[in-house]
Amino acid sequence: MILKEVKSNRLGDKYFCVEHASGLRVFVYPKRGHSSTYAIIGTKYGSINTSFKPCGENDVVQVPDGIAHYLEHKLFESEDGDAFSKYAKTGASANAYTSFDMTCYLFSCTEKFEESLKILLELVQSPYFTPENVEKERGIIGQEIRMYDDDPSWRVMFNLLGAMYHKHPVKVDIAGTVESITKITPENLYKCYKNFYNPSNMVLCVAGNVDAERVFELVDDLVKPNDGKVPECIFPEEPYNVVTDRVEQHFEIAMPTFQLGFKENAGKDPLTEEQLVQTDIILQALASKSSRLYKRLLDESLINDSFGYEYFEGRGYAAVIFSGESKDPDKTAKIIKEAVDELHKNGVDKEDFERAKKLVYGRNVAMLNSAENIANEMMKLSFAGRELFHAVECIANTTLDQVNDRLKHQLDNKNSSLSVVLPMPSKKGR
Repeated sequence: MILKEVKSNRLGDKYFCVEHASGLRVFVYPKRGHSSTYAIIGTKYGSINTSFKPCGENDVVQVPDGIAHYLEHKLFESEDGDAFSKYAKTGASANAYTSFDMTCYLFSCTEKFEESLKILLELVQSPYFTPENVEKERGIIGQEIRMYDDDPSWRVMFNLLGAMYHKHPVKVDIAGTVESITKITPENLYKCYKNFYNPSNMVLCVAGNVDAERVFELVDDLVKPNDGKVPECIFPEEPYNVVTDRVEQHFEIAMPTFQLGFKENAGKDPLTEEQLVQTDIILQALASKSSRLYKRLLDESLINDSFGYEYFEGRGYAAVIFSGESKDPDKTAKIIKEAVDELHKNGVDKEDFERAKKLVYGRNVAMLNSAENIANEMMKLSFAGRELFHAVECIANTTLDQVNDRLKHQLDNKNSSLSVVLPMPSKKGR
């Protein structure tokens, strides 16, 4: 293995990376003075990857919605016991999650790091699916799906995605539906595992109190060789326009909650780090707690501390999303759109730009103080073909002209959707 050192002269920090013979990419970021270590291994496989051409095949396979999440659950179970029981013996705190475009397994520890890393690497390489244990999981995941169906914050998000997206599978619940998971079998779980849990489709990131050389030695000992092939994922063509501009649902809640999404064109290739940084600065200037928009909404008692924004993007989908609780979601959305109109008319103000740029830079540098944040960010960036230190350089070098040029491609009021969850209507009379 050829060990590569990645250094930032601006930050005076460094990490190490290697592409293992198996195809697994490994990143190690030692942090002196840290008492703990955080490790995460992920596969570029999430809920949206339900249609694909298996490695070496020409025919497209369609698998049930929710299968990536189901597979995540099942990998913790092996012929020689449950992975959580093994972690309990090392003292590590372990977890896993499935998102739209990746599935990750992780742990943090203050001691016995090598033993915990071995458990992690064995976990993702030892599938054990039987008709009995797959059937047993169906009830557990079915309960989880029903729980999310009753969660207003979850429903407001997926209602928004359904209002924005016509065809893209990002609009489908990550866990699938109670009906879709009935179609999951050991056979299609093994098919998905074989195709996506291939080291060439995976990344391992470790940060904290750790020796890089030792991590690479353990990977060399424990990761199995493979043929290096990855499946081709298939996505439908998604129209630019939203499905509908408003959707609502009622729940037993005290305060309405909302998400306002501005849908964008998104292709197969991810955005560049420069584009992401420019978007981050735009949103910081427009809607952060130091912005005029935030102050107006707060002064009119339309929002509280729950208000926030994010840039939601992946293969074939991209949107700016504002969210929070509001006594009047429609008025809040109207004011946000007015601020967007003004922003497009006048561009980002120079003073707002300078302030936003400093805040975005400071936030990204501060992130590097956390081993957990470092490892998670390296994972996300690696799958998108981006690099940790380059993002910081991009922020430092971004200009106002670049930001205003990026603005031309974002925040289209005519292509937005509002999702609202409202309290149940009061019953008048008898």
